[in-house]
Amino acid sequence: MLVLGRKPGQYIVINEKIIVKVVKSEEGHLRLAIEAPIDISIVRGELLNQE
Repeated sequence: MLVLGRKPGQYIVINEKIIVKVVKSEEGHLRLAIEAPIDISIVRGELLNQE
């Protein structure tokens, strides 16, 4: 696992196809914007654990 610190407006690129951008950061809360091709599924972790 790679752990990075990012500030609002900064982003990372995964496999030249997926962009994860920090759009807002407050005390203990973080908002991310994820841009990915339509064929890549994005699911919140808590939904995967419900099964």
